[in-house]
Parts: sequence; structure tokens; C-alpha cells
Amino acid sequence: FWCSYFPGAKNDTNLWIFFPHQQARFSYLHMKYLFFSWLAVFVGSWIVYVEYSSYTELCRGHDCKNSICDKYRKGVIDGSACSSLCEKGTLYLGKCFSSKPNSQVYSGSWGDLEGVIKCQMEEVPNYDLGAEMEPKKEAVAFNKPTKGTSVEKFKEMILGHLKAKVGDQANLPDLATVVLSIADANKDGHISLPEARSMWALLQLNEFLLALVLQDREHTPKLLGFCGDLYVVEKVPYSPLYGISLPWVIELWIPAGLRRSMDQWFTPSWPRKAKISIALLELVEDIFHGTFGSFLMCDVSATNFGYNDRHDLKVLDARYIVPEASFQEGMRERRCDVDEDCLYGVDCHTSCDLTKHRCTPEVTRPNLAKACSALKDYILRGAPSDMSEELEKQLYACIALKGSAEQMEIEHSLILNNLKTLLWKKISHTKDS
Repeated sequence: FWCSYFPGAKNDTNLWIFFPHQQARFSYLHMKYLFFSWLAVFVGSWIVYVEYSSYTELCRGHDCKNSICDKYRKGVIDGSACSSLCEKGTLYLGKCFSSKPNSQVYSGSWGDLEGVIKCQMEEVPNYDLGAEMEPKKEAVAFNKPTKGTSVEKFKEMILGHLKAKVGDQANLPDLATVVLSIADANKDGHISLPEARSMWALLQLNEFLLALVLQDREHTPKLLGFCGDLYVVEKVPYSPLYGISLPWVIELWIPAGLRRSMDQWFTPSWPRKAKISIALLELVEDIFHGTFGSFLMCDVSATNFGYNDRHDLKVLDARYIVPEASFQEGMRERRCDVDEDCLYGVDCHTSCDLTKHRCTPEVTRPNLAKACSALKDYILRGAPSDMSEELEKQLYACIALKGSAEQMEIEHSLILNNLKTLLWKKISHTKDS
């Protein structure tokens, strides 16, 4: 080859030496290119496989819809969303946001309305507090109430359930009346057995119960409709409270410190952050000795909250805002050897009574301390210089709170009111208020 195209090459010693070197270099580059191409294909295929497997395991909206609609067509359940979901096809399941296979969450559209669809995959919480983030589950048969149950008897069932959940509150009959009103999905003045069975299943859910308790407040998304234990709530435009969602592959390579800084880049202006923070403090106030009992916040993180266009705080995921009465009952039954055994969710700790090897019922940190921990970096960043020092002082005093709110009610109320007043004074004269 070289002799035919380069006649002088036969007598050129340097060229004969140069050619094998170039050939070896070409072979090395070729092999290197093939290796990295194969590696890229392998890693890419693995990522696609993992993502697909994860999606098919977590996102089972089709199965959820089929299960609900099958029971609706058989006359087992009924609700305001059943016809649109199963017959008219006007209620659509959109993007999947599920984080647990047995708790399906989808964006959705219902005619002109945008909402979020939540489905329990035929499972509802049975309040058995374990170490897992979710309560223990048991299958829903939609067999309660039974055929022949009167409205009066159904109301008694509701009152008994609410009493077991939130304790013996004087105004529980008012809440039961609200439940009966919602159960009458077609507003014909009559609650059918399928409608009653749907409502009974929904009442087992912490998130649905909290929405009922806070119905007159702005902290929870409004209920748009339901069918069985599937229900639709209004869409919250901005979530999470702060931060940005990144693919897990990228997350692996970002240091924790840089990740926290990145989260702070994607936040509203400081006056609007102050308004959102005040709303979170008001939520703590509403569920501490609220109208229908006390609730405990067992997972206070930015991903569980969002806000709307007016910067009103909204609870995105209330599964772990649990009734205090139910929490205490479950903790009394839990066996323990060390304090670490007495943890529910992320934020609800109690101590271990070593004489009985049972968990004590009282939480070690009140809701307010957890909320202040979540707000600290969020509200201090960009705070006006003339109040940042006092704000930081108040926040750290709040974070240091120990014991249940009942044990320190005066101090708890004082710190909460001081924080709200400090923030409100700074934004009350602005348009953001």
C-alpha cells in the first residue's frame, strides 16, 4: 500500500518507523471509543430500566381507576366524581407523582378544573404505628355500613369513629353533620348506601380527616369530588415550599451544602416568604388545641407544603399530620428498649419507659419547634438587616422548645405570637400582605 502510493517510501526509514506507531495509536483510540460507547449504552440502558421499573411499580393509576370503576358499576360505591371518571371520561389522570405504590397521586383535569387525584389502591390506614413512614394497611372491602343501616345509625358510626380518632370533643356532632353533607354527593337530600360506603372509606384517611377539620381555613386544598376512596382536590400551583426537583442521577453528584444553596435560589421574594411562614405558624396554631382536637405534625419538610398565586400556604401531603389521641394510643402499645424505638414518621419522637418497656405517649418536641426548624434557612435568607438578628433569636428559641405543647402552653403561645408579630410588622404595609 505504501509503496504503490508513495514511491519513495521504500527507501524512507523514518516513514517505516512512523507508520506502525500511527497504526497502534489508531487501534488504541478505536478500542477506547468502543469501550466508552459500550459503557454509555450499558449505563443508559440501566438507567432506563431502573426508571421504567420504578415508574411501573409506583404509578398504577390505570389499575386504580379500573378497581374503582368496577365497584362503581356494580353499585358498591358512589360519589360526585364516579360518573365523570367511569362513564363520561371527563376526569383524566395526568402526570404521576406517587411516592408509594399503595398511595397513588396524579395530576388531573376535570372539565375546566385542574386538580390532584389521590387513590389508595383499595388500602386505607389501620392505625398501628410502626417504624415505617406509612401506617400499616389493611384491604378495603367497602362493606361498611351494611345494608339496612339508617342515616341515624350511620351518624352514630361516624361519631364513634371521630371520637376514637381525635378524642371526646364537645362539638363532634357538628363535624359529623359536615361529613353527612359531603356524603350526599348528588345533593338530593338522601345518602345512598354506595355514597355512605365511599365516605366511610375516606374517613379512615388522615389527610381527608384533616381537610374536614380545617374546612374553614385556607391551609388545605379544597375537596372537588370523590368516588370510593379516590378523591380529587384543587391543584396547588407552586410546590414544594422551596427548592428544585432534580433527577436522582444528578442528585448523586451534588454536595449537600451546594444542594441547600440551590434550594434557596428558587424561592419567592422575602416579603412573600414571610407571608408563607406566617401561614405555617397559623397552621400550627390551628391544629394545636383546634376546634376538633389536637394533631401532631410527624413529617415537617418542604416537600409536604406548597402555595398558590396569592402565596397562601397549602398542605400538599397531610398523611403524617395525625390526631394526637390516636398517636398516643398507638405509642402506649409499642414495645421499646431504647428511645430510638419510639419514633413515628420523621419528627414524632417519644421516650422509652424502661420499667415497662413501653413508649411514653408524649412527644419530645412540639409542632412549633419542628415548623421553626423547617423555616429557619428559608426565612433567614434575605431577611431585612434591621430585623434579621431578632428574627434569628426568636427562631432559635422556638427550635429549642422541648416537651409537649400542653406542658409549656404559655411559652409555646408566647414564642408563636412573637414570631407572627415580628414578621407581620415587616410586611403589613406592603402589597405582599
